[in-house]
Amino acid sequence: MRKHWIDNLRWVTVLLVLFYHVIYFYNNKGVFGGIGGFGEYPECPQYQDVVMYILYPWFMPLLFILAGVSARYALQRKSAKEWFKTRTRKLLVPGTIGLFVFHWMVGYFNTVVADNQGVFDGVPGAVKYGIMAVSGTGPLWFIQLLWLLSLLLLLVRALDGKDRFWTWCGKANIVWIIMLGVLFWLGEKTLVQDPRPDSADGLLNLYKPVFYLICFLLGYFVFSHDAVQEKVKQAWIPLLVCAALAGIVLIVTTFGQNNTTPQYMGTPLNCLYGWLMCLAMMGWFSARFDRTGRFAGYMTRSSYGLYIVHYLVVASLGYMMKMYTQLPPVVMYLILTVAVFTLSPLLYEILRRIPFVRWCVFGEKKKPC
Repeated sequence: MRKHWIDNLRWVTVLLVLFYHVIYFYNNKGVFGGIGGFGEYPECPQYQDVVMYILYPWFMPLLFILAGVSARYALQRKSAKEWFKTRTRKLLVPGTIGLFVFHWMVGYFNTVVADNQGVFDGVPGAVKYGIMAVSGTGPLWFIQLLWLLSLLLLLVRALDGKDRFWTWCGKANIVWIIMLGVLFWLGEKTLVQDPRPDSADGLLNLYKPVFYLICFLLGYFVFSHDAVQEKVKQAWIPLLVCAALAGIVLIVTTFGQNNTTPQYMGTPLNCLYGWLMCLAMMGWFSARFDRTGRFAGYMTRSSYGLYIVHYLVVASLGYMMKMYTQLPPVVMYLILTVAVFTLSPLLYEILRRIPFVRWCVFGEKKKPC
């Protein structure tokens, strides 16, 4: 029986990612990416940036946990070979070939500012295209890493061929489930604390492979158990209250800091808030949103595609408004928010109807229903 709450939680989280990127694109807290804010902090506080502090500690870890749960369910129905073949088409193809078919346009806006500074003067067009394609990775780091973790999962499963460890994990009570937050904290501590400018340190801190591997495996081994889900479901209200209190303290005491630095993310308070929110959201949706309908069904099918295409809308329209208009900031936020939630579905529906493009960008081979 399909667990609709997992589908619903996944697509709601994806929508939060879309909104996060609207705020992130204009942030002035030093978070890498985007085009910058409308003034320097603290002279220009930009209180709307609080959205980043609310969402960033938990929404991507939660997506990896849900991916781990879904991987467990899928591998109960499919052979490992069949499952990984599907994962490769759905994740690796869009995360590589898709860069050159679609995401080079995102890369254009990521590099256009540097290009205006003469960085690409004299660079051949083919080389510039390749640079733009790679620079267009953007949010696709998620599916690239998820493919790698899927490969690692097959190796881990071989070590637990009789499911002994998986069975043992299913015996966890709510105290032990909460205590697993220590692994969450240890994962954040694997980041490079002082990344060197001319190295791959920054890339490692973006992908956070060990941290997200922990989240993915927790989903596979722990949260795929009905008994564990039931325990989290029964405790969702106190979990949400505790998470809210931790989040309030975190935001009040750290607002203005770059909330994506290794030092910030590795703090106990940030990890406590992030972990409690992951648990609270799973418990809440399990308790209240284990149902579906026409809209929820559509979002379940399309949220992956929306995630894939949305950043082109953010990067292109967000850049054009900031650089070529005198619109008030509040108007820019409103326009960009409406655009990302309307143009992204439209763009997805157009692209998924073009056979070769559909395969390259979304990893889909079937004709749309």
